[in-house]
Formats: sequence, structure tokens, C-alpha cells
Amino acid sequence: MIVSSSAYVKLVEKSKQQTITLDEVEKFIRYYMEITNKTGKQLNWEYGEASFPYTIEQRKIREQIYFLLKGNTQGYHYLLIGAGSDDGAENTYIQIVLPEGSTHGDKGKANEFSKFLAKKLDGELHLFNGRIMYYYKR
Repeated sequence: MIVSSSAYVKLVEKSKQQTITLDEVEKFIRYYMEITNKTGKQLNWEYGEASFPYTIEQRKIREQIYFLLKGNTQGYHYLLIGAGSDDGAENTYIQIVLPEGSTHGDKGKANEFSKFLAKKLDGELHLFNGRIMYYYKR
């Protein structure tokens, strides 16, 4: 089991866009599911289920809306994904949370998906371990 931690895909000046909504994040999730399913069909294997073993539920705490990704196979429990911005900052970020009770499988999938998002958006990825990966031209 893992203690709660977060990774962030921060949108910076050189990113493809400087703001993002939760609806746009959902489109990226659905696109990721679609392309992994297509890969599976090409390989004649149920890769879509293995690459993204979650169902998506929209939740709300106070005024904050986020996605709860519930694991649908053994070894995967939960991920939380939301979008926000720092107070006073124009740029926004996507936050991927491993809640308490997440598994190492969840952490692996969260790392894969956060890298996918950062690459698609030319963002700055702040990993769970504190390291930073730059996906924009510097």
C-alpha cells in the first residue's frame, strides 16, 4: 500500500496551451483509452484492459470536481485526477493523486498516464518522487 502522494502536469509558457479544464482532461483520458485499445486490436490482445484498468467516475468535494478512477482488475485500486491553478497564476495544472491505499500498480499506471499528458501538452511533469521532467522546448 502507498501513502497519499501527487504528481502534477504543469502547463507553462511554452506548453501547447496555458489552461485546461476538467472536460479537456476527460477527453485526454478517453483518447488514451481509445489508442491503447487500438494497439491491443493490432496485437490481437486485450491490451486496453491491461494498459488502463479503470472505470471513470466524476465526483465532487465541496466545490471541487475531479475524476475517481476505480480499478476494475486485481492489483489496481484508485487514482484521482483533477485540474486547477495556483492562486494568482495564469497557468493551470493537472493533478494526479495516489490516495492512501493505492497499489504499486496504480503508481505505475499513474506515471505512464502523467507522462502521456505531459508529452501531449508540452508540459512540465512533477513526478511522485519529486523529480521534474520537461516536455517542452527549452
